Amino acid sequence: MSNSAAAAVLTTPDLPEALRAVRSLLAVADSAHGEVDFEAVIRSPDALARVLDVLPGLDWWALSGDGHGSSKAGDDPAGCLPIRVFDWGRPLDSAEPFITALRPEDSAAVRWDLDAWPAVPEAGLESISQKYAYLTLTVNSRDLYQDEPSQDHTVHVHCRDRNGDQTARVHWLADRVGGRFSGRVEPAPL
Repeated sequence: MSNSAAAAVLTTPDLPEALRAVRSLLAVADSAHGEVDFEAVIRSPDALARVLDVLPGLDWWALSGDGHGSSKAGDDPAGCLPIRVFDWGRPLDSAEPFITALRPEDSAAVRWDLDAWPAVPEAGLESISQKYAYLTLTVNSRDLYQDEPSQDHTVHVHCRDRNGDQTARVHWLADRVGGRFSGRVEPAPL
């Protein structure tokens, strides 16, 4: 297992603004063979129904500490709220329907697994391969793991410090979306 560094480049209370930033970054990246991964804490019955429409068959388990409630046990997720959900390797076009299914009390991290961050010769940046080319949007959470619930949304770009270009690349990507590198970086096991 390897790690990347997830750098926050835009935090906003406006979900459509965050989605526009994600779309702009996807337009910069090589994402021809990309996939999207989901991790969320679902608290509302309405969001649960909508998420299950978007991602049928996803894995989940109850957050309660009593040891019951999971997709593996065949339980009804509506009777186990709040639940944590995971889903991996979905097509890129499933991301926005999932995100818009969430409610303010639900939090998520949606990660786009990209083919590469491109070379930017005018900025002195080499291409970054698939192994370190990710983009994450946290919804109603400041962090990747839904430990810091909030009413805003944060766009994180992932890259690896290769030839000292990480900070330059993060700033370059932030500039593409009208954001700025906040200095906040989280380790992201991949």
